[in-house]
Amino acid sequence: MSIPSSTDWAGLYHAYGRSVDVPGHLAALSASDPAVRRAAMSALADSVCHQGTRWPASAHVVAPLVALVDTPSTPDRDTVLHVLHAVAIGNLGDGELPFEPTRAFAEADRVRPADEDEVLRVLFEEEDPDINAVADVADAVALRWAAEAYRAAERHTASFLGWLRDPDPAVVTLAAALLVWFSPLPELSGALAAVPCDTTDARASANLALAHLPGHPGSDELEALTTCLASPDKAVRVTAAIALARRQAAALPEVALTILVQADAVAVSGVVQGWDRSLRGHVAVALRHLGL
Repeated sequence: MSIPSSTDWAGLYHAYGRSVDVPGHLAALSASDPAVRRAAMSALADSVCHQGTRWPASAHVVAPLVALVDTPSTPDRDTVLHVLHAVAIGNLGDGELPFEPTRAFAEADRVRPADEDEVLRVLFEEEDPDINAVADVADAVALRWAAEAYRAAERHTASFLGWLRDPDPAVVTLAAALLVWFSPLPELSGALAAVPCDTTDARASANLALAHLPGHPGSDELEALTTCLASPDKAVRVTAAIALARRQAAALPEVALTILVQADAVAVSGVVQGWDRSLRGHVAVALRHLGL
């Protein structure tokens, strides 16, 4: 994949300084050698999303990462999507859903260009950096970088939606988990409902995404979730019950309540890929929503 030449990578910073190495890492994600891809993925993720912190370069890697996932021949597209999720969302957990970016990034709006320049100067140009010298603005500056990365990803939600129809179930699984962090597109509920029941991880992730949408489920969503209650796969059954409990608690099918109570009784284990909270944790939230 060609990397856009219009980006001034030398003028941007990541966690280790000037981001001149980023184009090479991005290009290496398409390498034929798995070891080369793994090394590039690790280096890229560590530099633009270091321990959840985003940097000025972070927003600029979003479009190339989306292009990689959009290209069917890209190896390890699900791993690329993992990195994209980290860049866009950082280390926020599912407990932050529904996500309200205006509220979450409010402090970022007070950052001036001079504040950002000073933080970068202290971090990368002083021989003995004293972060305390910019402590009054450092957190807000970091939040600004996070907001820029999030908004860069927000411009690609149409691509994320298309990934729900991808032939690779791993891509579908992670796309569903990413989409819930953004304002729902009109087609989202129908696309989530259409994820096949026999793609177990993908269907479980789609169910959790449906659980986090606003309002009562439509007919397509209800049909899909009701069908999933009879799935032979535990995660698909449990996540369908979770979605129904959260979206239509007053008209919850008895079988869905039974699934949730049993899952709670046996302390159901496991995590759905792309989601931070354990399956047991999702069950607990659903039961609390029901007042149980």
